[in-house]
Amino acid sequence: MKIAIYGYGNLGKGVESAVKHNSDAELIGIFTRRDPQTITTASGAPVYRAEKLVGFKGAIDVVIICGGSATDLPVLTPGIATDFNVVDSFDTHAKIPEHFEKVDIAALSGGKTALISCGWDPGLFSIARIYANSVLPNGSDYTFWGKGVSQGHSDAIRRIPGVADARQYTVPVEESVEAVRRGENPVLTARQKHRRECYVVAADGADRNKIKEAIINMPYYFDEYDTCVEFITAEEMKRNHNGLPHGGSVIRNGVNGNNAEHKSTIEFSLKLDSNPEFTALVLVAFARAVLRMNRRGINGCKTVFDVAPADLSPLTADQLRSRFL
Repeated sequence: MKIAIYGYGNLGKGVESAVKHNSDAELIGIFTRRDPQTITTASGAPVYRAEKLVGFKGAIDVVIICGGSATDLPVLTPGIATDFNVVDSFDTHAKIPEHFEKVDIAALSGGKTALISCGWDPGLFSIARIYANSVLPNGSDYTFWGKGVSQGHSDAIRRIPGVADARQYTVPVEESVEAVRRGENPVLTARQKHRRECYVVAADGADRNKIKEAIINMPYYFDEYDTCVEFITAEEMKRNHNGLPHGGSVIRNGVNGNNAEHKSTIEFSLKLDSNPEFTALVLVAFARAVLRMNRRGINGCKTVFDVAPADLSPLTADQLRSRFL
């Protein structure tokens, strides 16, 4: 499959490395809104201006769009999906239905296949939730993220006027996690499940009070959580916050038996040294599925719920049955 990367930040660089781990993938090029002359790629892949992408129609199987969910992907994904099969990692959960509708119209108009909200959450965790709910219909489910750096939330902070750099850590409330694992099935608000730690480098002369207020009141990102904002220097950011770890768990507690006398727990968890590198591997696997679906005439916008597991793997059906079933 011939892959193109749109956007060359942390996630774009992750996709570049992920292609090397997939023997059936070839990186055609990287498309950026920056000056290509200022970019040196790890793989030596060619870099083009973003507006050159349309000239590669027919030469690219899937474009993996590596932009932020706050402002990039709502515009980029429907714009590109008219001409190319695409995959994105849109992760603003509350706005997924709206994003789906726009991308679906675009992809159908061009006879293309688009997969949105792909990664580990939304993505693999979404699949874990639907499996757990289907198998244990009588129960309660919980999702905990972190401790780790949220790329989307960090990006949202960096877009606030006066912010030079930022990292946001999502931190699960341990007392709540342990209560769930004990099978107590507590009813938890967003605030009771997670807190958010924000480390911000302010630009010279920036109003720090305004930045802090913009962060803690940001809808969908911070307004429903206990949020700590700490201003640090660029040197401290580089020294103490240069990694991008993450992870989390999906847990569902349920009951079964004639009188619901037996309890069952399903848990799916991830521990990641590099959030963008792992997310990129997920994107490439689902790009394979998107290409296969498109070749079967399945067009429009899709989510991870619409993808058969076999379409994710480069192995044949016989190999899958013998190795994994």
